[in-house]
Amino acid sequence: MFHYTVDTEKSVEEAIAALEQTLKEEKFGVLWQFSIQDKLNEKGIEFNQKYKILEVCNPVEAKRVLSENYLAGYFLPCKIAVYEHEGQTKIGLPKPSALIGMVENESFEGLKGIAQDVEKRLIACIDKSK
Repeated sequence: MFHYTVDTEKSVEEAIAALEQTLKEEKFGVLWQFSIQDKLNEKGIEFNQKYKILEVCNPVEAKRVLSENYLAGYFLPCKIAVYEHEGQTKIGLPKPSALIGMVENESFEGLKGIAQDVEKRLIACIDKSK
């Protein structure tokens, strides 16, 4: 699968607060949060589900990725979604290893290792946050 998604009993806000703390422990910062619900409603499109996207980055890892291949920067920063679906809060991300597989060239093996490491760490953050 291209994604990793878990259910949590926490509200969207509680899950985000927990996630911010676990990400900090792994040296990832939340660059910004985007509320799809708020933006759609602002544009006059009724959307009643909470759906937030967190853009997260570890500067050291970002530099490593860009040093291997500038096209890999298209996947930066990493995204984590926290949303409600059918009364259940979910936390998920597109797997960096799946995304990096789209960059096919001589730097693929180096990128693959970095992506797998980042993915493992982000999944651990999600699991600790649920």
